Amino acid sequence: MIRTAGTNCDREMCRAFELGGASAELVHLDALGARPSRLDAFDLIGFPGGFSYGDDIASGRIFAMRARQTLWAALRRAIERGVPMIGACNGFQVMVQIGLLPGPDAGQGWPADAPPAQTVALTWNDSARFVDRWAPVTVEPRPASMGECVWTAGLDADAGADVLRLPVAHAEGRLVVGEGTSVPALEAGGHVALRYAEPVNGSAGSIAGLCDASGRIFGVMPHPERYLSWAHHPFWTRLDPSVRAGETPGAAMFRSAVRAARGTPV
Repeated sequence: MIRTAGTNCDREMCRAFELGGASAELVHLDALGARPSRLDAFDLIGFPGGFSYGDDIASGRIFAMRARQTLWAALRRAIERGVPMIGACNGFQVMVQIGLLPGPDAGQGWPADAPPAQTVALTWNDSARFVDRWAPVTVEPRPASMGECVWTAGLDADAGADVLRLPVAHAEGRLVVGEGTSVPALEAGGHVALRYAEPVNGSAGSIAGLCDASGRIFGVMPHPERYLSWAHHPFWTRLDPSVRAGETPGAAMFRSAVRAARGTPV
């Protein structure tokens, strides 16, 4: 778990990984920058939410630029090893600015010498206000020729809007695409992992989460790490008891990724 000044969801994400069956370690960005090879010892990588460096300049900007400068070679080695990665909220903002998402299309390699150019961004909500609510989401299928996104593979796509809700808490969560890409291109490349089922922030294509072509690198604007217990759900007592007998969607995401990192079926 890569943390720095201003991140405040790191403990929640550590707990999510631990509930999924992994052992989590918090590592400061400064420590990794001094010795990037430390990343080689980890089988999962998380970019937690919060307000890194106070979101000065723009949300996640300083974190992302420091990571681009010092960690790209180590992150690329992790990509080559098939390490699942997640960024939630501020972590998602960081990942798109590093160039980890949406990533190259299938069959195209990752650049060796420098991070990819940024092609999407997360900017101010169309309401120009901070949004704090539980939003229903839908799981997007991938093209038949591609494998599943390991983070969403364990979700029941037919669970319905009452169950498939995730907490959102952001002011700069509206996804926009730059020149050279488009929502249809993201869809064709298998990059769209989650969508909002109702208006939340004005994101292009109602996109709530992206994954890379491998299905292992995942960024999501809502917070799955805040939905690890049914008691976190805003009206959990009204959910069918049979539903609450299983794990929450948030917990399922982390369990699926941990199993993928171990090479076991999701």
